[in-house]
Amino acid sequence: MPDKDTSAQSNPGTEKAAPFVSKMHQAGMPGPVIELFSEYVRQLLRSQSVGFIPESSIEPIQESEVMNQDGLSAQDEDTGRSHLDQAVAIKLNGGLGTSMGMPYAKSLLTVKSGLTFLDIICEQAVVRGGDTHGPGLVLMDSFNTHADTKDHLDNMQVPEEKRPWSFLQHTYPKILAETLQPVKCPEDPELEWNPPGHGDLYAALYTSGMLEKLLKAGKRYALVSNADNLGAVLNPAILGYFIRNRLQFLMEVAQRSAADKKGGHLAKQADGHLLLREIAQCPEEDVPAFQDISRHPYFNTNSIWLDLKALQEMIETQGLPRLPLIVNPKTLDPRDESTPRVYQLETAMGAAISSFERSAALHVDRKRFAPVKKTNDLLTVRSDCYVLSDTYQLLLNPRRDLPALEVDLDSKYFKKVDQFEDRFPFGEPSLVDCTQLMVKGDVLFEAEVVCRGQVELRNETSVQQRVQRGSILSGEKVWT
Repeated sequence: MPDKDTSAQSNPGTEKAAPFVSKMHQAGMPGPVIELFSEYVRQLLRSQSVGFIPESSIEPIQESEVMNQDGLSAQDEDTGRSHLDQAVAIKLNGGLGTSMGMPYAKSLLTVKSGLTFLDIICEQAVVRGGDTHGPGLVLMDSFNTHADTKDHLDNMQVPEEKRPWSFLQHTYPKILAETLQPVKCPEDPELEWNPPGHGDLYAALYTSGMLEKLLKAGKRYALVSNADNLGAVLNPAILGYFIRNRLQFLMEVAQRSAADKKGGHLAKQADGHLLLREIAQCPEEDVPAFQDISRHPYFNTNSIWLDLKALQEMIETQGLPRLPLIVNPKTLDPRDESTPRVYQLETAMGAAISSFERSAALHVDRKRFAPVKKTNDLLTVRSDCYVLSDTYQLLLNPRRDLPALEVDLDSKYFKKVDQFEDRFPFGEPSLVDCTQLMVKGDVLFEAEVVCRGQVELRNETSVQQRVQRGSILSGEKVWT
């Protein structure tokens, strides 16, 4: 973080923010977004500790303070079903699968039964009958994913009237860490800008006109979730609970395990308002407390429910939500560590839980949280551990009665999707009876392989080894 700037303290950075304002004006960005970004820049200039939420400033959430999905009533279900035509699913479709070596929209990755994420979420929307008043599905694209997504829908030959609506998230100027000035990169101008995080949802909905368009189409309630989380579907009981309690914002949270200790967690402010803290907002000395899953038992699944009318009223009376800032240190070119250091200013969608008067959290079943962040997750979801229902919902295979599957594939050979596909050329092994699969070294799986219990494969040679067709694996196998 930069050192404190004394001139910025006496004059809250207005002058130093001017180059960013000019740059965004030249790019034709909406006034409210420019104003919001300028405020974030001034925060950065004012303090070296901007973006941090110390442990001393928050209180843990007790289990008794969070409603459990199991406690939802038949009345909630009935209310939700009677309002489904007023509900819409909004999917965050701005990400590339860069962590898996994908240069295109992550939602276009084939994930189950030969279908991509986008294919499945489109089918989910149709099944839930969103066509009565406007669409059942809306996509928030980024400048990286919009063209890819449109091309895919064209290739699917989806009729225009059945296509999901879409809108674009904004971009923010990157900030040179050394000078705190806007980046200039004439040889590749796109590198001068960064996605602002999914906290841009509220600004993008409003300035794009999508918020007003949805309300005019009779859509009052929205479930917003990641495109790679097929577990997050419109649930009538949750919708009914949201409506009956006159909520404006509801965050779906799940019980943290050791695997979730780095994910953003739910907490309380001193005044009792709920708060989301991400790992990037945690001072280094507070990381042990952040990762203490007994102290902070709930993590944010990044699925939220919104009252769109309440959001519109809030923006028109108070302006765009001012969310806690996340300052993300990066290199100018994320693929080249030798390029200059920059700051990317970002915000988290879930942080708006502090912005709404009537906000709450709901403890949901882990079945509603099945994201694919790595090829480890991709193997689990593609395998027979999960099935795709007739309504295109991703469900745990009813044959499976075991703890959550742990998959650990050697990142040297399986990290990228093309590497992964090369090593599972005949499809995934059966994992429905497997509790753990660990692969170290270069291993190729032939067809009809079955894994049971704990399986560890270690190739200690310099030559790729094969698991033969029809093998039944259990325990440890080592090639030396």
